[in-house]
Amino acid sequence: MSDLRTTTPTSIRTARDVHALLAEKGSQGARTKAIIVLALGGIFMDAYDFSSLAFGITAVKEEFGLDPLMTGFVNAAIMVGSVVGAIFGGMLVDRFGRYKLFMADMAFFVVAAIGCALAPNEWVLILFRFVMGIGVGLDLPVAMAFLAEFSRLRGSGSRSQRVNAWSPAWYIATGFGYLLVLAVFLILPVAQHGILWRVVVGFGAVPAIIVLLVRRKYMAESPQWLADQGDLRGAVDVMRSHHGLDVELAPDADTARTTKARTGHWRQYGELFAARYRLRTIAALCVSVFSTFGYNAVAYGTPLIIAMLFQQGPLVTILSALVINLGFGAAGGLLGVGLINRVGARRMTIIGFAIQAASLLILAFVGIPTGALVIISIAMLAAFVFAQAGGPGANLMSYATLSYPTRLRGVGVGFNEAVKRVFSIVSLVFFPVLAAALSTGVFWIVALAPLAGLISLLVIRWDPTGKDVDAEDQEA
Repeated sequence: MSDLRTTTPTSIRTARDVHALLAEKGSQGARTKAIIVLALGGIFMDAYDFSSLAFGITAVKEEFGLDPLMTGFVNAAIMVGSVVGAIFGGMLVDRFGRYKLFMADMAFFVVAAIGCALAPNEWVLILFRFVMGIGVGLDLPVAMAFLAEFSRLRGSGSRSQRVNAWSPAWYIATGFGYLLVLAVFLILPVAQHGILWRVVVGFGAVPAIIVLLVRRKYMAESPQWLADQGDLRGAVDVMRSHHGLDVELAPDADTARTTKARTGHWRQYGELFAARYRLRTIAALCVSVFSTFGYNAVAYGTPLIIAMLFQQGPLVTILSALVINLGFGAAGGLLGVGLINRVGARRMTIIGFAIQAASLLILAFVGIPTGALVIISIAMLAAFVFAQAGGPGANLMSYATLSYPTRLRGVGVGFNEAVKRVFSIVSLVFFPVLAAALSTGVFWIVALAPLAGLISLLVIRWDPTGKDVDAEDQEA
């Protein structure tokens, strides 16, 4: 006679039980994996919309007769919008939940993509780039929250791995954009190349609509957020339906909203600089600001660098940007995901900053390349992007997302994004001006950013990898 065994469901009594069980078990169901894919789909859209105008900015400049400063404003409009979206998005995602914000932000992408594609002048283009930025600012805090809160704390499929997966998703999206540019470039007659940027930017509405429709079928609220709001029954339902966990609500469950979750939402921004989180916040800001300044000047400006500074034609520019992003960027991002559990976010970021600084110094030393030096210079751009994707570019989200508990996660990511985008605006506005004035000498200045990031992390030793910040918060 066989020995029949039955398992007793795990009883959930408090928000602490939810946090602890999910930290240990993570997700065990296909529906949770669908949420991870959809969250990364949001990141894909963010990256596509950010980079879709990168190649076309030269055509925009010619079509609207823009000077270098106005070109910088067109580039930076999406960043200004993302600052607004991140500040309010971070607060709203902690107040109203991940699901509602996740469902809303794609509408911004659809409207903005169509508006940009049909823009009759630079001011309309700037307006819709601003709207597009609001969508990005809203999406990133909630996407990061989903990636963290639907994953286990350590091991395969850990929070660090899934948060870092935003990096290869970003570069795959950027590479896809350039692949689309290449396809349209080859299909359109030469006389029609002036509308190339409109086709590529407008195409962003298509995947945005698809992601929006699919999200409605598979998305669910974060059980950790629900538990903090006192909705333990809702948390249990999602843990059963999406995480595949055998749990039940205990008869004596504490369904009161946690005391800390009642904190005024604007005051939560101040809490990021409380004694417990101050150094974490500073470290996250250093990684974000210094890596983003270099990224926007080099990776986002790759077409401008190759075309203007390296003096190459449009086909070489498209192919180089495609290979750098889809090849080296995606590869670096995937390597970062594979190594994060073993190496840690801090060490990966330090290594990345060091490679970036060396690449930029070589670019500055080479100057305007000729002959074989063109290959070396493009290789240095590729090395910079590779290091960014696996190091500081990936881990800026680890620092911003995993340094704070669930109740502060949206605010933490939102604040970090807002500050980061302010510095992005500076780099996007002034890089074309500096590049026009200094030529390749601009790389001497840009190299200061990764050097500053490297020094900051040698001083601040916080590493968010594998840290159970929710348990820490419950004990405080």
